[in-house]
Amino acid sequence: MFNKILIANRGEIALRVIRTCKEMGIKTVAVYSTADKDSLHVRFADEAVCIGAAPSRDSYLNIPRIIAAAEITNADAIHPGYGFLSENAEFSRICEEYNIKFIGASPEMINKMGDKATAKATMEAAGVPIVPGSKGLLKDINEGLKIAEDIGYPIILKATAGGGGKGMRIVKQPSEFKKGWDDARQESSAAFGNDGLYLEKFVEEPRHIEIQVIGDSRGKACHLSERDCSIQRRHQKLVEETPSPFITDELRDNMGRAAIKGAEAIGYEGAGTIEFLVDKDRNFYFMEMNTRIQVEHPITEEVTDFDLIKEQIKVAAGEPISGKNYYPKLYAMECRINAEDPSNGFRPSPGKIVNLHLPGGRGVRIDSHVYAGYVIPPNYDSMIAKLIVSGQSREEVIVRMKRALEEFVIDGIKTTIPFHLALLDNAAFREGNFTTKFLDTFDFSTIHKN
Repeated sequence: MFNKILIANRGEIALRVIRTCKEMGIKTVAVYSTADKDSLHVRFADEAVCIGAAPSRDSYLNIPRIIAAAEITNADAIHPGYGFLSENAEFSRICEEYNIKFIGASPEMINKMGDKATAKATMEAAGVPIVPGSKGLLKDINEGLKIAEDIGYPIILKATAGGGGKGMRIVKQPSEFKKGWDDARQESSAAFGNDGLYLEKFVEEPRHIEIQVIGDSRGKACHLSERDCSIQRRHQKLVEETPSPFITDELRDNMGRAAIKGAEAIGYEGAGTIEFLVDKDRNFYFMEMNTRIQVEHPITEEVTDFDLIKEQIKVAAGEPISGKNYYPKLYAMECRINAEDPSNGFRPSPGKIVNLHLPGGRGVRIDSHVYAGYVIPPNYDSMIAKLIVSGQSREEVIVRMKRALEEFVIDGIKTTIPFHLALLDNAAFREGNFTTKFLDTFDFSTIHKN
């Protein structure tokens, strides 16, 4: 087992990793930017090293400074959390070069799953269902037109290096294809320096369902069931829940087996998620694989009584997984509390938290790094807390979540709490009747002002 782990991240996920490390008797090192000097992850780690100025490129994305921090503190492993360098193959490779264990995927695995066209081809070869579409990247527009005609409209063009919804265009008929092609290539080139596109059948009325997997160094993998991540705005998740109100026991088993098949086919080691689109008829298709821990991992922990961070660390240290799959014993839901104004287009709202009261009680968990007096910097992601609620039924979770949100007081900034309260009062959401397009028609006038 490791003696000391450096957490190459910030905020709530850094604090989350520190907590498990302490329970495992492992020393911790926090790294931080000048903007985060007062963050709780800095306070609660055994050691802390400032690695640069506020901009991410000067700190949390600066590989030489992070490696230097690991060396001077004699850390023998690095946990990257999520975001930043967590899926950076070069960072994983450099950790290997310096004999520091990267608690995440290997460089080869990150490269294989990071390129969407390669990931799709790999999963198809493993027998995982994929959305009909092009076999790899499109050579030119004419090839795209021919494939679209064969599989039928609507189709979607996707950037192979894409993420966050960039480089994607839905094309509903042949006359729209050229504009979609040009727009997707231009946006992808500007955002990622790569204008490669592939094409898929557009899945109508889709759900975004992900399966949590864990793989070990012996080539074995298990799954921990699904999370429904369909409540999204501009491809950014806002609410997640497990089990999904849409998934049947039979479908859960089928998706779980497919996820294990995909993970074992590539010899995946560590925690990851196989993400699927599920259509209105409950057909499921591979979308992508995230080779890291997910923001929403706590809801899986709550319903399976399983510490995913601990398992990540154990697997990285060479220990085998148990080999069994885990199924929900409870229901759980996570609301992402962001420093944003939902009544004003979710505009970011950084600043000082003047007053803070966190909810509590049975079945309520808060993952956060903020406190009264904390100043939220404008340099990073706006998520400041995750409110996780569990219960015996989905109905109980919704009632409990609403109660917890009403107790959650954050003065001094705007937050997404009013949005979540309005969502929980929405009849369609309460009935579990939603898709990834749900917020396109959501009545935002039902949101009370912060």
